[in-house]
Amino acid sequence: MKIGIISGSVREGRNSAAVSEWIHEFAEKRNDGGIEYEIVALANYDLPLLGAKLPEERQAAAGAAIQAWSEKMASFDGYVFVTPEYNHAVGGALKNALDFLKPEVADKAAGFVGYGSLGGARAHENMRVILGELSVATVHTTVNFSLMTDFENMSNFVPNDYHAGNATAMFNELIKWSGALKTIR
Repeated sequence: MKIGIISGSVREGRNSAAVSEWIHEFAEKRNDGGIEYEIVALANYDLPLLGAKLPEERQAAAGAAIQAWSEKMASFDGYVFVTPEYNHAVGGALKNALDFLKPEVADKAAGFVGYGSLGGARAHENMRVILGELSVATVHTTVNFSLMTDFENMSNFVPNDYHAGNATAMFNELIKWSGALKTIR
């Protein structure tokens, strides 16, 4: 199985890269036989705003970005979405990116790793609604990093050790659900 770790922020100076690296290293150390983990940085895909009119000279590049995003997301059996919480919700760039998808992610499973003042909990709630519409099953356990306690100066990621328990449970659930859902695709 292949699990994509989606680094869901495009913001300059984003913390999602460090959080995504941590969760990727955590996953790799589990030694889950037969499971491949890959980080996918949303910032590497120059996706247009869904439905926005583009100048003719931008259309080919935008089409290529959408195609690359679609193919990458289709290549996975499950996902871990690493997302900050902006204004009590998932960031706009990730929401926009998800709006380009449906069959690529349908009948797959997803887990959440968040960060923010409340550890991204409200972004996770928002993501459950969005992914439900895309026919993605979401696992119960989440990993929530607080900007106040897991980051020095809200930018240097120094996670507390106790997050390992939730990360273990989240991956256990995600692997189980991703494997089960693979049988119906």
